[in-house]
Amino acid sequence: MSYFIEDLQPGQIAEYRKTLTEADIVLFAGVSGDNNPMHIDEEFASTTKFGGRIAHGMLSASLISTVVGTKLPGAGAIYMSQNLKFLKPVRIGHTVTARVTVSEVLSDKQRVRLLTECWVKDEKVIDGDALVWVPRRPT
Repeated sequence: MSYFIEDLQPGQIAEYRKTLTEADIVLFAGVSGDNNPMHIDEEFASTTKFGGRIAHGMLSASLISTVVGTKLPGAGAIYMSQNLKFLKPVRIGHTVTARVTVSEVLSDKQRVRLLTECWVKDEKVIDGDALVWVPRRPT
């Protein structure tokens, strides 16, 4: 479902959930060019404070974009800004829930402020906020 600016109000929430796989990590590394051994080399990553490979932070954060572009606000929404704070590592096999909550609607400017979070079980792994442009209902 997609919303126009007239349909939005503070408190609306939408989510997208995905279990990250080995293929997701490899494909994201290929598309982004981020071949940091923390993500793709278990031998290297096992010597770090994380004790093993972790998913790209931006891979988990990209699930927020999925919510913004397909659910809330949905089709036609355009990112203007996104702030992120990475709180905990995400690993292969973790199920990440990206949650977007409308915090403020700026109808005159066709913008909406969003609280953006990612969770693994009951632990918040990413915290952030975004500003998004949202189309008006056609007349």
